[in-house]
Amino acid sequence: MTAVGRRRIGPREFDFSRQVAVMAIVNRTPDSFYDRGATFELDRAVAAAHAALDEGADWVDIGGAKFAPGPPVPVDEEADRVVPVVAALAGTAAVVSVDTFQPEVARRAIDAGAHVINDTTGIHDPAMADVVADSDATIVITHSLAAPRTPHPAPTYGDVVAEVSTFLRERIDLALAHGVPPERIVIDPGHDLNKNTRHSLELTRRLDEIASIGPPLLVALSNKDFVGESLGRRDRRDRLAGSLAAAVYCIGRGARIVRVHNVRETVDAVRMVEAIEGWREPAFLEHNMPGGAA
Repeated sequence: MTAVGRRRIGPREFDFSRQVAVMAIVNRTPDSFYDRGATFELDRAVAAAHAALDEGADWVDIGGAKFAPGPPVPVDEEADRVVPVVAALAGTAAVVSVDTFQPEVARRAIDAGAHVINDTTGIHDPAMADVVADSDATIVITHSLAAPRTPHPAPTYGDVVAEVSTFLRERIDLALAHGVPPERIVIDPGHDLNKNTRHSLELTRRLDEIASIGPPLLVALSNKDFVGESLGRRDRRDRLAGSLAAAVYCIGRGARIVRVHNVRETVDAVRMVEAIEGWREPAFLEHNMPGGAA
């Protein structure tokens, strides 16, 4: 299994040779994939972020415009959605990222205190690399094919893992050429982004090949359609068990950051993997211990 070692991201230092970070999703969009706008209002978004941290999240990812096709969200409007949440999380000691493909939104978010830019278009606009390079922020480079907010019907691949790997390597080189240091790059294969269920399953099965590229590997699997289609669960709220199984499998193949909706359950699954691997001590010991429970 390939895994990088210590990496400082914002206020946190992670040892990815023996640690997995849980990234909580907080969307300030009226039409979000999972919660359908439940955290669109600012106070609800901030409350959801703090609740995720209370449940053990290491990281909060704030989105103001979803990946799916649709009308563009103006830069000022997207920034007005995400920047106040970033500012509200200042001083929490959590990693704060903003899910955006707009360089100007990224710049404003970084100025407000964001530590990471999560670009689901894989630096579609090279200016994004310039914004990150001119800061202390980390960038998540995600594989996708379509231009932002546009459809890519019936995507085809000869070898999806090889093609995703090539894309990620090329975009890493682009980021480096624009001055982003290698220690501030994270990669994401982009499950379901311009991929069908068979593609996403193949990526999961061969995830170690993506991990071998080198940077810390993020996976965003939570409640996605490839989970629902694999299990026959059309309702996104029936996909938790499948999402946890996929996350645990991916950790075994080298993923070190998991982006999720269901924080408490995922934290337990991740910490259990860490305990089994011997990466962390149990929270307490009583069973069959001297003076403990039988």
